[in-house]
Amino acid sequence: MEEVTLGLAILLGAGFLIAKLGQIIRLPSVTGYILTGIILGPSCLQIISHDTISHRLNHFTEIALMLIAFGIGEHIEIKKFKETIRQVGAIAFSEISSVFILVTIGSFLAIRLSNAGDPSWATSDILALSVLLGTMAIATAPATVLHVVRELKASGNLTSSLLQVVAVNNGLAIMTFGIALTVAHHLTGQDSGSFFIASVISLREVGLSLLMGVFIGLIIDFINFRLRRRDEMLTAGLALLLLLGEGARILELSPLLAGMAAGFTIVNRDARDVRFFRTLNAFEGPVYVLFFTLAGAHLDLTSLPAVGLIGVSFFLCRILGKISGARIGAFLAKASEPIKKYLGLALLPQAGVAIGLLVLVQSDSGLSLFSSIITPVVLASVVLAEIFGPVWVRFALEKSGESIAAQTAGISPNGEEILKPDFSFTQGSLQLTPWKWKKLQPTASPNGVVIFGASNIATVAGLARLATLFAHHHEAVPKGVRVIPPQHTIDTPMNEELLEVIKNETDAIGYPVETQAITSDDIASGIVSATETQPTFGIFLGSPLRGTPLEFEKVVEKVTRAASCPVIVVRFAGILHTKKILVPIVSRKSLNSVRSLIRSLCSVGDHRVTLLYLLPSDVSASEIELSIKKLRIWARLEGLDQQVDCKANATETRVETIVDESNNHDLIIMSSTQHRGLKRLFFGSLAESVARDCHKPMLMIHNTKVEESK
Repeated sequence: MEEVTLGLAILLGAGFLIAKLGQIIRLPSVTGYILTGIILGPSCLQIISHDTISHRLNHFTEIALMLIAFGIGEHIEIKKFKETIRQVGAIAFSEISSVFILVTIGSFLAIRLSNAGDPSWATSDILALSVLLGTMAIATAPATVLHVVRELKASGNLTSSLLQVVAVNNGLAIMTFGIALTVAHHLTGQDSGSFFIASVISLREVGLSLLMGVFIGLIIDFINFRLRRRDEMLTAGLALLLLLGEGARILELSPLLAGMAAGFTIVNRDARDVRFFRTLNAFEGPVYVLFFTLAGAHLDLTSLPAVGLIGVSFFLCRILGKISGARIGAFLAKASEPIKKYLGLALLPQAGVAIGLLVLVQSDSGLSLFSSIITPVVLASVVLAEIFGPVWVRFALEKSGESIAAQTAGISPNGEEILKPDFSFTQGSLQLTPWKWKKLQPTASPNGVVIFGASNIATVAGLARLATLFAHHHEAVPKGVRVIPPQHTIDTPMNEELLEVIKNETDAIGYPVETQAITSDDIASGIVSATETQPTFGIFLGSPLRGTPLEFEKVVEKVTRAASCPVIVVRFAGILHTKKILVPIVSRKSLNSVRSLIRSLCSVGDHRVTLLYLLPSDVSASEIELSIKKLRIWARLEGLDQQVDCKANATETRVETIVDESNNHDLIIMSSTQHRGLKRLFFGSLAESVARDCHKPMLMIHNTKVEESK
């Protein structure tokens, strides 16, 4: 394929699709990108030609390498290193030394045994080649590690140590490679001067690369500190980064080392303005996809037989060096057990820096005689390491208990189950805190009911509590309704275990409760029929009911259409507590729809509500202040000004803003849109989108026409 634009579209689209398919079987995205490149490249389907890879798309690789190097610098933060310098230094030095020694010796022996290379090569030539291979095996792929860490939302001692070791590893890998080039030139007779002078020249190049990076880093920080718009930061910062990379190449310095120094400079400034790093995160995604797919496409599978014993030795010695070296370093530094066990595995990915070093070898005319061996060996190792490396990183983070999934499941860093606090009721995915406020005083003459679903023991206690609080506000009685299919024969209409859970909950609150079993072959019809015999102020349904989520959606839609009262869908997640409540709104209409529910909760106990008005990203500061003022007026008119905090955010993404704000709250209340069919498909639902991304309990209110008419 010669059309570059079409090639970009295919690489991006196919990379994204295969990465998503890979996630189904728990493969990290990076592995999918690499496999995409192999499939599309010259070795398989030949959709992307070798010329397109090597020349027409090569600049994307250069941009990606600069972004990777800059990202490495962000994680070399002096303040953090002061706390872990002994541990990180010991691990990094140990694993680097182990890899270099094992790969160099293994490569030397493999070349000797396989008689690879030119027959005229002297021992010094073979040693030069072995030293180059040893230094190229050192680097760990920072982009791969960062991708997996972000995907798993990992955090903890192992994750922090891993990122710091990777930063140090790649910095030392680049510096070591510069010295190795000097050694290789000296051993092959390319440099007739003394080894000492050659080493000094190499160190000078390293020093100048660092100084150049520090200088550009200071300029980037100076400019971006005075900019407010993210697009201006991206434009100015990226221009300077690319100028840094090209300038380093022209001056025959290290673009990778310079980029790392620029990132290091910005993150360690006293003002510490890291907005440029965050802005780059949005830009670098497509570049990284291209980078990894191109890395896979670079591999010519037909050259694999030429790798032979040298390639096998390189790959296995690198793995052995990483795992054993990291373990020895962690032992010497007296690191925690998870770091000793799993850090070496997480250092196995190999891509960005290694490929960059390979490009430097290929462009060095004095070392061109080694390219026929170095290129297939390193590329084969990179592809294998990138296919299996992300899986090993994921395994390490999950086994150590630092991925978000492991933390949610209650796995400690030692792989043991964490003892959870004792709650009054725990069943399935719901944990319900005990009722600690004083008992409520029910009205002597209730004027109706608030219905809640009483079919699922995992949710019935939570539904009973919420329905009781809503009923107390409306001077009504909570009523549990169980719909029984006609074909089911049971001894008691209401299950005794369900009745006991319901009664225990409502007794703790101080309220009587009614229960009713209805025989119907349609759950929605059964629930609606319960509203026809007496006034009903609300219906609480727990998600999910038995059956599939789609079936539950149909039940909610039917009940919403038929009922004349609000339908509140309760999405349980983690601990159900109602003390700190977040209410995101996008209009006055959505605020009115949740009014009754807010008032019912604020009338009981010590509740605190945050009203969060979500405004378009381009509104002015005066419009934000006006929106907050309107919210305060509303709260005062409702008599809730002492219990309600008012906020307004100009946001580019509503879901992300809500999810971030929810971290400081126990419960989310939202109005759910009533779009159906194609209209729903087109407009979507903000509440449902939040429910998919947020791990907090939610109340989603449907059928708000009663509230809107007030």
